[in-house]
Amino acid sequence: MLPTERLDYSAISERRPLVLPDGARLAVWVIVNVEEWDPKETMPRTVLTPPAGGAPMADVPNWAWHEYGNRVGFWRMLELFDDLRIPAVLAINGSAIARYGAIVRAASERKWEFITQKSMQKVADERADIRKTSAAIREATGKNPRGWLGPGLTETWETPDLLAEEGYDYVCDWVLDDEPVVLKTRGKPIVNLPYTQECNDVAMMLIQHHKASEYYDRAVDQFEQLYADARQSARVMALVVHPYIMGAPHRLKYFGDALAHISGHRDVVFWTGEQILDWYLAQRER
Repeated sequence: MLPTERLDYSAISERRPLVLPDGARLAVWVIVNVEEWDPKETMPRTVLTPPAGGAPMADVPNWAWHEYGNRVGFWRMLELFDDLRIPAVLAINGSAIARYGAIVRAASERKWEFITQKSMQKVADERADIRKTSAAIREATGKNPRGWLGPGLTETWETPDLLAEEGYDYVCDWVLDDEPVVLKTRGKPIVNLPYTQECNDVAMMLIQHHKASEYYDRAVDQFEQLYADARQSARVMALVVHPYIMGAPHRLKYFGDALAHISGHRDVVFWTGEQILDWYLAQRER
């Protein structure tokens, strides 16, 4: 199906209001992306351009730049989440689960939600790969993953259909709303939760080349507007980070300051994706 076949146009001003519990106005979820970069392949992103151009192998500088995030940056972030008592969602694929066992254990101990992260545009058998990745998360956590995130928000035309058929309840790839939306598939519907390209450290730091403080400025500005929008109907806000980017020493404080600013509002809840999903489904049944 084309995107226009999966969902109808809907003006947010014409919908029935969504109501969060206990008078809350905004639900915030924080997604931490933990990836594994194969040193035998071209690096997905580069901090250092190869002096001679091209895609050299081995690309140790760029592989090591990313690896720093999982060795050091993640653990800085973890202290922030612990200090502020904020739950996060870990977006991870099967190979990263196998390699970064300490990260998996830390997230599991804190009861973070695990969602699947895998690019479906690079696999030969999409359904088989979904099942393989799901099995890796199930083995690590004892639970079936309910949410799916494509690296770079990538999907094939068939991905939502296959995800729904394989038991997934939500995706994050359709960044087109401040409320959850329902996508049609060839079987049961699947929900898309609000994600973000604007408050995403890849976009800000690596593509737009902003200074570190931009993350705080933009996250707070985005929050303030969504908080105001939620006067009549609840909204959902996402914050997206990668340990090798916002876990760098010169950036971490801006991520922490943004979380502290948002968590200082008593009528804001920090939820996981499945908490947002279950709340939204209950709202639809009202």
